[in-house]
Amino acid sequence: MMGNILVLAEHRQGSLREITFEMLAIAPQLSSDMGGEAVVLLIGSGVDEMAVKIASYGVKVLVIDDPLFEDFNGEKYQKVISAVIDDLKPSVVMTGHTAQGVDFMPPLAVEKRLPLVMEAIALEYTDGALKATRQLYSGKVNAIVAFKPADTYLVTIREGIAEAPEITTAGPVEKINTPLKEDLDYRKFVEYIEAEVGDVDITQSDILVAIGRGLKEDKNLPLIEELAKAVKADIAGSRAATDAGWISQDRQVGTSGKTVKPKLYIAMGISGAFQHVAGMKGAKTVVAINKDPEAPIFNVADYAIVEDMFKVVPKLTEKLKELKS
Repeated sequence: MMGNILVLAEHRQGSLREITFEMLAIAPQLSSDMGGEAVVLLIGSGVDEMAVKIASYGVKVLVIDDPLFEDFNGEKYQKVISAVIDDLKPSVVMTGHTAQGVDFMPPLAVEKRLPLVMEAIALEYTDGALKATRQLYSGKVNAIVAFKPADTYLVTIREGIAEAPEITTAGPVEKINTPLKEDLDYRKFVEYIEAEVGDVDITQSDILVAIGRGLKEDKNLPLIEELAKAVKADIAGSRAATDAGWISQDRQVGTSGKTVKPKLYIAMGISGAFQHVAGMKGAKTVVAINKDPEAPIFNVADYAIVEDMFKVVPKLTEKLKELKS
């Protein structure tokens, strides 16, 4: 499998996670540049339907289907992937920079003595070297880092940096035996606790009005609520807004909050740190209002308004009401 990229599929509670398909937008081209192909490794129990769905994107899927993997366990994943690396010798092992990926990839790198780059936003293979792009200083700087030469490279991919590719001709599905023959008695899955959903599930909202530090204080919130009502939107916000107590934590957008993909996302007084952008990058249309012309949020905005939000919002609300009537 020299030149091949092994993509680790991620699933939770019987559903494939979006990061799996996002990686399928990156891996095929990169593997082609390296002279190989993208192969997906799916570990779980009763995952036949998931395997077929992944294969519909035109990639080969290797399936380890065993009751031992009914629930995620980072220790088990590490043991399995370690054995798979020895057997298949892929050039790159790629997984999402998620709670699962962060759990088993660092100890796997230590065990195998392999180079690891965490939270990459891009990968390229040029002049015989694999390079990754990472963001530093809250997204203000992009750093291109080169891997130490090795037979296999490990990398975690940030969520939300790519869109799933189009479904194409189905690839093959092959079941392989698990290298793990017995359960672990020192680390066990206890239970899965779903995060509480508040009065609104912002992941299902068609329109979101999001607030950030630019709101300044909670007495300005009615101004935003009036706009949200006029456009029939739900209110969300950045971590700064939740830390200030202006909105509840279940309405936070970002890497430490929720990932949303509304038809319209109106960001007001949000600077656009990469942690927040990662959670709303999938929005179909983004309107950003910020008085700082250098605000990173404008890099992902379809429409940018460089102005004090307190001057713009009342006029915008008034105009929307006019159009509505």
